[in-house]
Amino acid sequence: MKQRLYLDTSVFGGYFDQEFEDFTKPLFERIILGEFTILYSSITQQELMAAPAKVQNLVLDLKEEHTDWLSLSKEALELAVHYLSEGVVGKTSFVDCQHIAMATIYHADLLISWNFKHIVNIERIRGYNSVNIKFGYRNLEIRSPRDLMHYEND
Repeated sequence: MKQRLYLDTSVFGGYFDQEFEDFTKPLFERIILGEFTILYSSITQQELMAAPAKVQNLVLDLKEEHTDWLSLSKEALELAVHYLSEGVVGKTSFVDCQHIAMATIYHADLLISWNFKHIVNIERIRGYNSVNIKFGYRNLEIRSPRDLMHYEND
């Protein structure tokens, strides 16, 4: 069974970022080959509307048969509010909380992000997961594209 990856907006931007492209481009190659089921949310779509055209156009590489299109549900919105009320992050990070909640609610195997301040951060990950457990959800694995690199066996 293919892993279900939730990609936040930073992953699309990382494709064209000199600091992150060496890890992001190989991930997109694997995505195009259909190695994963991609969870693509309305939150990501909304954020990408403000991105340069070349970043927006990466969405066109997502094949429909390997992509689940997600809408922000009331359940996800409520979970995102719990992350704030439990102090995992501040109010300015509400969109990040929505990404985490969407990945949790829709059973992502991994949430992939380059946002080290509010998402891919051990303290934040522990906080998100403690809220998830408190409200009856499972832990969410949160990683950067670097963690999905294939390395050849020696």
